Amino acid sequence: MSTPFIWHNGQLKPWAEANVHVSTHALHYGSSVFEGERVYATHRGPAYFRLEDHTRRLFESAKVYEIEIGYTEAQINTACIELIRANQMKSAYVRPIVFRGAGGLGVLPKGEAPVDVAIMALDWGAYLGDAAEHGANVCVSSWNRPAPNTIPSWAKAGGNYLNSQLIGLEARRGGYDEGIALGHNGLLSEGAGENLFLVKRGKLLTPPSSAGILAGITRDTVLTLAADLGLSVEERDLPREALYTADEIFMTGTAAEVTPVRSVDRKNVGDGTPGPITKALRQAFFGLFDGRTEDRWNWLNVVGDRENQEPAVHGRTPQEQPASTGANA
Repeated sequence: MSTPFIWHNGQLKPWAEANVHVSTHALHYGSSVFEGERVYATHRGPAYFRLEDHTRRLFESAKVYEIEIGYTEAQINTACIELIRANQMKSAYVRPIVFRGAGGLGVLPKGEAPVDVAIMALDWGAYLGDAAEHGANVCVSSWNRPAPNTIPSWAKAGGNYLNSQLIGLEARRGGYDEGIALGHNGLLSEGAGENLFLVKRGKLLTPPSSAGILAGITRDTVLTLAADLGLSVEERDLPREALYTADEIFMTGTAAEVTPVRSVDRKNVGDGTPGPITKALRQAFFGLFDGRTEDRWNWLNVVGDRENQEPAVHGRTPQEQPASTGANA
């Protein structure tokens, strides 16, 4: 998994040269925030999906953990676009990440620990493979999501995903595609890396943003598209057994996109195939990229080329770059 260039601390670098030191704070304590974004090969050319919303959440996550990014949102957006141009990609999964660098081994970094900012772009297909179209087999995990006021679920931080790894590892050992977590109160929360939707008697149901979930951008997209299609939507607390009695279930996320669920704990969802509401929302979602769904919300940021757009801004000057330590590049 590599492409020619990575954007790292204000400049494009060859993939192999974007290095950090083993004393990097984020490696020891998970002090990173990041985003997952997709570039689609659309009818208008390569285009980011909701780039500005992703970048805004990156900055909000950094604010929670008091990490100074050192660039403006506009500069990060421009860097994201520049990276796709440089790698000449028609579609991509993009990972901006902000993390505390090498600056001491205390839980709190001593002094002014440098902050690294990097953006990677990769060729990455459906996150759950064939399940993305035909339906995933999932289980309810024995691992719960953290309680409120412990680890902030709205912040997309690297450390949060240790919990997701435990959920995913347990699911894999059991022969499932993915795991679903309950919250601290035993009610439904979300998947290891996806938000959760159920359909019951034509109504779309989803756990609220207070259920220990990441308030996903694809989740918000589906809620918007559902309203546009005239579907009844309700965000509310849901018990575990709602999974076993739902007519349809699907999961959403930048990586997972809109993935149907065919079974939970080896109990079929409906007849075990994607249902009509799931299909309609998948069609509306993917229609944004081939023109079937009008982008009335201005969610697509077309990459274009340098001849038609302003050149990228690199942000910090060389004098303002974080200090290198050891193998930092």
